[in-house]
Amino acid sequence: MTRTSHETLASRLRDAYSTGAVPPLRDGLDPLDVDGAYAVQTINTRFWEAQGRRIVGRKAGLTAKAVQVQLGVDQPDFGALFEDMQVADGGFLDPARALQPKAEAEIAFTLGTDLPDPETDAEQAAAAIRSVHAAIEIVDSRIADWKISFADTVADNGSSAFFVLGEGKPLAGLDIYSAGMVMEIDGAIASLGVAAAALGNPLNAAAWLARTLAARGEPLKAGDVLLAGALGPMVALTPGNHVRAIVGGIGEASFTYAKG
Repeated sequence: MTRTSHETLASRLRDAYSTGAVPPLRDGLDPLDVDGAYAVQTINTRFWEAQGRRIVGRKAGLTAKAVQVQLGVDQPDFGALFEDMQVADGGFLDPARALQPKAEAEIAFTLGTDLPDPETDAEQAAAAIRSVHAAIEIVDSRIADWKISFADTVADNGSSAFFVLGEGKPLAGLDIYSAGMVMEIDGAIASLGVAAAALGNPLNAAAWLARTLAARGEPLKAGDVLLAGALGPMVALTPGNHVRAIVGGIGEASFTYAKG
């Protein structure tokens, strides 16, 4: 049987943003086809860049061991963050821009220096960080009903959609390991977690991103935003929801899922 090409799968995912979610990509990607999935992601990243979208950072996904086990993998994944994906802290996200969104609270970093070393460790990543932020990632899937495999989510830019950054703080003196997280939806607690949920420490996620992207010839640069992975369970959104994430000692971030 002829396999669907990576170019065709990439086009299918791009179309899904406007026409609606599509079935899993089984006709062209096996569930654990890492290389093929990143090839599809790269095709769309290059396409969007050619359309004038600007990459401002990267996201790490699948940083929780329980989620890795669920998808049958032993590694995180990554996706590109584009400038037009950022929602202002305290701002609005128009539901017309999303398909089946879910919110998750994270810690984010902004880099002050480049990270070009494919052997970058957590200490080197920490030294490169300019600021630390409470953050919310709004994940979304162009795969119907979120019935994703590892290959599906990687091909689909890490199931990324939008992100919110709270006010930044210097890393020095912050507890990046055991900081607690509370995410509220309309004032009620919807998700609880801890910073160590992100690969054991969000700095580990930053170092993993740095190593992985340097090895691909796409090293992280000063000014890049890094989303280090969910600190607790993600929560499906309903139009009108007000979402607020508080990360102990670091700060908070919020947005409203409405046209505004």
